Amino acid sequence: MFGEVLRHFREAALLTQEGLARQIPCDRSHVARVEGGTRVPQDTFAKTCDELLGTGGVLARLWARIDWYPQVEHPDWFRRRAEMDEVAVSLREYQERVMPGLLQTADYAHSLLSLLVSGEELEERVRARLSRQQRFLAEGGPLYLVVLDESCLRNMIGSPAVMRDQCAHLLNVGRRPNIRIQVAPAGCPGLFRPSGSMSLIKLPDGHEWVYSESLDRGHFNDDPALLARHGHTYDVLRADALSAPQSAALIHETMERYAHHGREPADLGQEQLQRRQRRQLHRNSPRFPRNRPRPRQQEP
Repeated sequence: MFGEVLRHFREAALLTQEGLARQIPCDRSHVARVEGGTRVPQDTFAKTCDELLGTGGVLARLWARIDWYPQVEHPDWFRRRAEMDEVAVSLREYQERVMPGLLQTADYAHSLLSLLVSGEELEERVRARLSRQQRFLAEGGPLYLVVLDESCLRNMIGSPAVMRDQCAHLLNVGRRPNIRIQVAPAGCPGLFRPSGSMSLIKLPDGHEWVYSESLDRGHFNDDPALLARHGHTYDVLRADALSAPQSAALIHETMERYAHHGREPADLGQEQLQRRQRRQLHRNSPRFPRNRPRPRQQEP
């Protein structure tokens, strides 16, 4: 239903999918999938479309009434973590190499999970991953503090367009009062990082857990000594990492680079071609002896 209403207002505004996508901004394929009912939009997408199409807030109200994830199935090894996310009162995360699932866009999640599964299983895994985000992105959501290793921004998943939209999503959700996103920059030898990605989860009864992952398994530990050690490491890292405003500036800079990424290879390729042509022309051109001036003899 949401897609049909969106299409109605878009066509009434005499906009193509490409035209609307350019104004949002996002890929045309994202608009097409939302209209086709195969992609779940974020609430910010609905609000932006309301503003651009002059709907009076119809899309945002409709978005809030729809149960986007009535039935989702998480992998067996991840189900316990997903259940904790449903009730957690706070979550502190450190992530390296790839974006945490709670911050991934649909296109990013699709590109990442397509390396593991395909077909209907892929679509189900994407829906399950996005379903975990709703509670944290809703008004009054639980506290979510995340430190991203800079590798999360540099490691390209999917395409430059996917990464550009992912960075834009980080900037958007980072403005929410319950979410703070910081970046641990590369090239800082004095910045002590955990040995791998980890989450510190606090439940309503005050119980805390350390969560980490291996290839296809989640690991939970509530040992007080381990919690204290990892909590100390995380707090020091967060204090030494870039502040939230500084991190937003770095994310914005990275987003701009991905936005121009598509043009750079073509320009570079043309320049390299011209260099090769000049070298080839130089090699094929006839060579003539050079008349070098003789050294002047000194007068006695």
